[in-house]
Order: sequence, then C-alpha cells, then structure tokens
Amino acid sequence: MFRQKRFRFPVYLLALSAIFLAPQTRAASACVWKVTRPDGKTAYLGGSVHSLRESDYPLPAAYQRAFAASSRIAFEVDARALKESTIALVQNGKYRKGDSLKNHVDARTYAYLRRLFELMNVPESSFSQYRPWFIVLGLQSGSTANARPKDGVDEFFMKQAAKRSMPVVGLESVQEHARIYSGLTDRESEILLLTTFIPNGNNLGNDDLMKAWRRGDADALARMMDRESQEFPAFNDRLLGARNRAWIPKIDGYLDSGQTYFVVAGAGHFGGSKGLLALLRAKGYQIEQL
Repeated sequence: MFRQKRFRFPVYLLALSAIFLAPQTRAASACVWKVTRPDGKTAYLGGSVHSLRESDYPLPAAYQRAFAASSRIAFEVDARALKESTIALVQNGKYRKGDSLKNHVDARTYAYLRRLFELMNVPESSFSQYRPWFIVLGLQSGSTANARPKDGVDEFFMKQAAKRSMPVVGLESVQEHARIYSGLTDRESEILLLTTFIPNGNNLGNDDLMKAWRRGDADALARMMDRESQEFPAFNDRLLGARNRAWIPKIDGYLDSGQTYFVVAGAGHFGGSKGLLALLRAKGYQIEQL
C-alpha cells in the first residue's frame, strides 16, 4: 500500500464497511441466511463484498436463491442515495480554504505522513487538504480498486433489482451513512489514520478474508476483524456494532410489511457476538444458513 505511485481518492467511498467481510458460526455454503421470526414471517440476509474480482463470479448460488425468493431488497444505502452519500463524504473530508491537516494532528504524525507521501510521489499540497479519515478511505479504496475491478455483491444486485423493477430501500439515510467517518473527532480521526499505517502484527491479507467469505464462515471473519481493530475497538463498534443495533428495528419493520426482503449489507456485519445474526437470535429468530 505504501508503494502506490498515485494517491487516488474513492469514488465508491463507503465500500469500507465491507471490504472486511464476515458471517456465521460454522462454515456453510455462502454468506446468505434465511431469517424466520417466531410469528413465521421471513426475510433473507446476504453478506456483501463491495468490490470483487472477475474470478469471484459467479456468486454462490444461495445469493440468487435468496434474491429470487424476495419481493423487496435493502442495501446499506439505496442506489439513489449512494451518490449523495459519496458527495457528502468528499465535501466533509476536505478542509475549508485556509485550513490544513497540519492544524489538526500531532506534529510527529504530520512529519511521518509527509515523509510517507513523499515516497509515494504525492505532494504535500495534495494530501494536506484532507482530513485523516478521508486519507484512510482514499488509500484503502485506491488499493482495492486496483486489486478488485469487478462490481461487488451490492452493485450486482442493484442492477438485478433494476431489471426486475424491484423496490429498493436503504438501512441508513445519506446523513447516517456519511457520519460514520465525518462524525469522528480530530483525535479519533488521527488514531484511525495511525492504526491504518502502523502494523500491529495482526494484519491479514485479503485472500484470507475472501476465502472465509466464500465459504460463509461468519464467526471466523468476525474474529479477523476484531484482531485487526484491537488498537481502536471503539471505531470497530462505530463501523459495525452500533449500526447493527440500529438496523434490527429496520429489519423488524421489513418483516412487519408483509413483503419478503433480501437485506444485503457488508459481510462484516453478520458474525460474532455483536453481529446481526447474534442480535436476531437473541430476539428469538430462527437463522438458517443457505
């Protein structure tokens, strides 16, 4: 990542929450589940990887089965709002004229970044106009865009839904989606940047994550994410746990509607004790992995 020649900011910025993937206790066929409430109403859940390789297609058959069985589909943010969310992040990620990154981080952090970007042939005038969290998004999106040029699971099903004229909704508003990062304080934003750059000995390759996603091993993926974020667990909760808790009432609402929903979210949202599956089980839902 540090050897990139060009510093590219994301177009599809909130892919983050699922570049890291995740879902259930034992390996099965895919990151797809059928959820049945005690009253018999059902929905389907699908774990998304937001950017895939050509070789990752076709998707496991369970995704298409869940899609075919559904009359509605929900994403983290619906397709119409996604562009607005990206624009909001770009606007919030840039300092106002006359302000600079130098004024918001420790002098040692800034010196480290200046040297690092110098090695990447990025001029100081380029990176210094952006907030730390936006720099993190830019680096991660630039890296994954080079490695995974194919549409991710969510984009794939957005196109499929359009072909079927299937109603599409979002689990979050544009403001809620953007606030995951834009709502960070200067200190939190700097910590996120430093924990991104400084190895903690637990860094995992995307191949490990992709293999776990492909075989539907949610809890293994959740453990990987926990290890990756052990130096900044509060952000892990902000990115995953808090959103999962906020989404449970939304999923209940989908079930109350009488329609069958296919809820597609970053695969990292499903596994572990704070994941969607555990939260739904705690409410008495039956979970069947497809």
